[in-house]
Amino acid sequence: MATWRGVAYTAFVIDAYARRIVGWRVSHSLHTELALDALEQALHERRAPREGLIHHSVRGVQYLSLRYTERLVQMGIAPSVGSVGDSYDNALAESIIGLYKTELIARRGPWRHCEAVELATLHWVHWYNHRRLFGPLGHVPPAEFEAHYYHQLQGSAMAA
Repeated sequence: MATWRGVAYTAFVIDAYARRIVGWRVSHSLHTELALDALEQALHERRAPREGLIHHSVRGVQYLSLRYTERLVQMGIAPSVGSVGDSYDNALAESIIGLYKTELIARRGPWRHCEAVELATLHWVHWYNHRRLFGPLGHVPPAEFEAHYYHQLQGSAMAA
């Protein structure tokens, strides 16, 4: 998005099951570090086993970089990149980015600088994860939906 001091870019890492944003980063640069920092935040947030985990991304150079791909492999995460021109592969991410731009960026702009976007994004991600209701999730926020899943999983494990 445009700011008075240049352009700001945002990268999100989204858990597709609960639609929860587990990693994000805002930067004035579209280099690999933007995506890698968002990935590192997601890895820190998700300390659970990554067996069978698939990371889907667009064909952006930062997601196809050697450093990014090596980090995924190092963590036991299978990389998956959509085919050129296939919008279906990236529908979830595009939907959340659309919400982000509509609910925050367009509504609160114009933005003075990247740091202002970053601070506002911090608050928006928290609201999105913990307060925003989603119809496909039963009209509950992503964090609540996810907590319910883990509660059920724990109950099933105790019953077995």
